[in-house]
Amino acid sequence: MGNTEVRVRGLAARAGGWSARHRWAAVGIWVLFVVLAMGLGSAAGRVDVDQSDQLKGETHTAAKIIEDAGIKEPAGETVLVQGRTGAVKATGTEFRAAVADVVKAVEATGEVTGVTSPYDTHTVSRDGRSALVQFDLRGDAETAADRIEPVLDAVAGVQKDHAGLRIEEIGGASMQKQYKDAFGDDFRQAEYSAVPVALGILLIAFGALVAALLPVALAITAIMATMGLMGLVSHLQPMSDTANSVMLLVGMAVGVDYCLFYLRREREERAAGRDAGTALRIAAATSGRAIVVSGVTVCVAMAGMLFTGLAEFEAMGLASLMVVAVAMVGSVTVLPALLSLLGERVEKGRIPFLGRRRRTGSGDSRFWSAVLRGVLAKPLVSVVVAAGALLAIAAPALGMKTQQLTLDQEFGDSLPMVQTYNHLNEAFPGGSEPAQVVVKAADVNAPGVRRALADFRRQAIASGASRGPVEVKLYDAQNVALVSVPLVGGSDMDRATKSLEKLRDEVRPATLGKADGVQAPITGQVAGNHDFNDQLMGSVVPVFAFVVVFAFLLMLLSFRSLTVAITSIVLNLLSVAAAYGILVAVFQHGWGASLVGAEGVGAIVTWLPLFLFVILFGLSMDYHVFVVSRIREARMRGRTTTDAIRHGVVTTAGVVTSAAVIMVAVFAIFGTLSMQSMKQMGVGLAAAVLIDATVIRGVLLPAVMALLGERNWYLPKLLHRLPDLTHDEAPEQAASPVPDRGERLTV
Repeated sequence: MGNTEVRVRGLAARAGGWSARHRWAAVGIWVLFVVLAMGLGSAAGRVDVDQSDQLKGETHTAAKIIEDAGIKEPAGETVLVQGRTGAVKATGTEFRAAVADVVKAVEATGEVTGVTSPYDTHTVSRDGRSALVQFDLRGDAETAADRIEPVLDAVAGVQKDHAGLRIEEIGGASMQKQYKDAFGDDFRQAEYSAVPVALGILLIAFGALVAALLPVALAITAIMATMGLMGLVSHLQPMSDTANSVMLLVGMAVGVDYCLFYLRREREERAAGRDAGTALRIAAATSGRAIVVSGVTVCVAMAGMLFTGLAEFEAMGLASLMVVAVAMVGSVTVLPALLSLLGERVEKGRIPFLGRRRRTGSGDSRFWSAVLRGVLAKPLVSVVVAAGALLAIAAPALGMKTQQLTLDQEFGDSLPMVQTYNHLNEAFPGGSEPAQVVVKAADVNAPGVRRALADFRRQAIASGASRGPVEVKLYDAQNVALVSVPLVGGSDMDRATKSLEKLRDEVRPATLGKADGVQAPITGQVAGNHDFNDQLMGSVVPVFAFVVVFAFLLMLLSFRSLTVAITSIVLNLLSVAAAYGILVAVFQHGWGASLVGAEGVGAIVTWLPLFLFVILFGLSMDYHVFVVSRIREARMRGRTTTDAIRHGVVTTAGVVTSAAVIMVAVFAIFGTLSMQSMKQMGVGLAAAVLIDATVIRGVLLPAVMALLGERNWYLPKLLHRLPDLTHDEAPEQAASPVPDRGERLTV
């Protein structure tokens, strides 16, 4: 390839060129965008996902009936009074005195209403050693956790006066308070830890404070802008705290990665002898384009969550999509402007003890050069060994069991409420999470409806689905009745689900189903979990198909190679499968769980496999696009395929390693949280990224491409008319300085 004049095409190249020429304008526009997004978002306020919109099906129908009727159910609380030994009965003098003291103490707080004694409501266990004092909290149920502390203190005071009994409170408000106290600060701390961790790793990678601060600063501003955009978008698609946390996680990961790719390429070109302007233009045309391709692919993957029909997933998908798009735009616009402004000052703040990082002009990695020699010498052996190892790691995923984790699975024995939850379920199976039948009729007091309600109460117990008591609360003005049914199975989710299905499929049709004009959807914690699982399982195939097909098309258009598109999908699926296998081995079977501070809970939380697939499939494209772009670039310069593979892998190894270490560190922070679901998410993400950046990109990708040879670039004639989204490759020899105007690069 001789000296020629090449037109540098592509959106990223043009954006980078414009930003470098209009530096202050580019920086000003970015700052204005961030400020406006935050200001408008704050003014608009954020609309969160409503309970009635969380799910479709019966749970959604029940929530809508209650909402439309204007029924505001108060937050209910229960105090369990229980003898510590079998000899202590609810009929005893001390027991009765304790119950009376509980009633008196909670009423004295002024925060409760409707206090009931177990001797009036007959809420005494079958063995006679446990009883329930029940009451409601005054005010809005959504803010009840903020007002529950005086009541908890009152119950704790009664416990001190009756050491021979177990007196414990549990309910929605008290559980929410304990959750906030124990894990709210913990979770926020994990989010805040991501920034210093990423900065520390970047300092090691670059050895200079200014260079390390650039990716972090851009990631943070992208996150800030997205938070504002979330407020605006939430009026069309409600958001949530979970979506906000996922957005922070993804935003920090991709924001830092994209800047890292761009910055390292610019520094590499300058180290190779190119002037500042030329190095910047080459980085824009190569790494900038890789960022755009990767960003669009990640956005497509995140959009897959919109096909679940689950409000929480839709919020997470949209929030993640937005932060990736904002980070991508920032990386190809404001970053070139900042690099142009800083010039040599990007090396300011060099860390003395790190010294100046030694590197060759090509940026080769000695370690990966050694690995590549072995891989390319025997590519077939490398493929068999690496793929075999990953398939072995993935094997446990074939027995994956998913379910919503119960309270004791989620938190273990670390919280007092878990013990109370277990004590209550042992004495009153299903009492802590009863099913609720929402009965809507033209006239809820009509004789036919009243008979159907009575029949339902009897048959719910006779069928074995419940042991009672089945309680009915009438709202005459709204013609609605709420029926509370404790489910047999209690905290055993499998048994409780069978009890729920018996109510829905057998008891309801035989009773309420025979009354004319009656709606009777069944909701509650167990029903919600069941409906969530069904809906999630139904969305797996559409989401997988959407993500895989669109990722394939994007890779096909970006590299104009059918082979590259196919191998990209296969390798990413193998990476995800290996992550699934690790999750099942550690958290379902408990193999090595103690090494990550976890325990085998017998199942993977229901939402995680689909969530991980979408996130991992998107994020793994970061490395894949970056490495394959470099390989293709070298091949188009005239290198042989084998030499191009070696050049592409070893010259990108440093930036891929740095990016992977940052992602693994950020994700691993979430693996340190106390909740098992968060541990599963953190470990799954960290393990997958680690596998992807090492085994997949360092061994399997080069080995497969070496075996395929020139077939890597195969494109059937039928597809030659597809749009050409490739970029003009950067020259290998030093280029002349870039002119201040125009789009031509003299090489």
